[in-house]
Amino acid sequence: MTISRVLTQRLFDGVSYQDNKVIIIDDGIIMGFDDEVSNFTAQVSGLVAPGFIDLQVNGGGGVLFNSTPSLVGIRAIMAAHAKFGTTAMLPTLITDTVSVMAEAADAIASAIASNEPGIIGIHFEGPHLSVAKKGAHSEQFIRDISDEEWQVLERKDIGKVLVTLAPETVADKDIQRMVAAGIYVSIGHSNASYAQAQSAVEAGATGFTHLFNAMSPLQGREPGVTGCALLNDNTACGLIVDGHHVDYASCQLALKTKPVGKIFLVTDAMPPIGTDDQTFAFFDRHVYLSRGKLTSSTGELAGSVLDMATAVKNAHTHLKLALDEALRMASDYPANYIKDQQRGQLVVGKQADFVVLDNELNVQSTWIAGKCRYKA
Repeated sequence: MTISRVLTQRLFDGVSYQDNKVIIIDDGIIMGFDDEVSNFTAQVSGLVAPGFIDLQVNGGGGVLFNSTPSLVGIRAIMAAHAKFGTTAMLPTLITDTVSVMAEAADAIASAIASNEPGIIGIHFEGPHLSVAKKGAHSEQFIRDISDEEWQVLERKDIGKVLVTLAPETVADKDIQRMVAAGIYVSIGHSNASYAQAQSAVEAGATGFTHLFNAMSPLQGREPGVTGCALLNDNTACGLIVDGHHVDYASCQLALKTKPVGKIFLVTDAMPPIGTDDQTFAFFDRHVYLSRGKLTSSTGELAGSVLDMATAVKNAHTHLKLALDEALRMASDYPANYIKDQQRGQLVVGKQADFVVLDNELNVQSTWIAGKCRYKA
């Protein structure tokens, strides 16, 4: 039994704010709260909020998950994002060979078996996508689903599994099979009609990957994937709020359209996070950073250099959201989407994952399971 008492100056538990509370933590789990502020083992100043949960992380710390699908690679990515308040993530594998998918799954399995802080599963973004909406994904790896992919996808040792697919390339019965296996199916990189996307939702797809990006647009005579995403109240959408992927007005329109809690922040982050790198190798191309935007040598947007703390800041500042709602979009809502009962709020029984922010919403420290993993 390892009990710690963390004295907080201001606490947002995911619902409301409280001042001068001691969080009582036993073996990484929140056991209670105390007003007795003279008895503590650690003290933090600033705003304590639930740790950020990023469900789309391609890289960080100079590492692309596809290029380094190993425990070493995962640790480097997690360490980079912890600097920006991320306490849980799904390392995301971009469309690649089945052997790389298997290597990535092995690495995630090792991370979960060894309780690697912050690693809760894996996001396979592809390879069953639309060539027309592939974005920066490599066309030569886009393919139909096979037995080899099923062997990777249906593993039971890789935590939460999120799959982004284009419903025009995957049969409804295969979506149903994924859902039956506990996989969270998200529609993305898709040129599907509204009817095709709606059929996938009825088959069990519950999400839409980076809303507005790489999906058939909403038009008067054809609502497309975007229209399907906005109309279905029971589905959730990841949103990249960096000012490059989606105009802030479009973000506001989406928030006005979807029920509260059904849009969550993602970064779609790439290797430069936590580094000064301006370029990196990306399959047979290079990606260049200029004015906060990543562009492939073949011209497409290629992920982002967004971090979760900046995403929260942008949601609060540019989308005119109350700070508590911006914070929920980075914690509670992604946790709800993947049905993570351990995270998302700072309440009794959940894991003590939290971020400490200053008045400018800069990260002062990041705590996972009650232990400080980063300090500014």
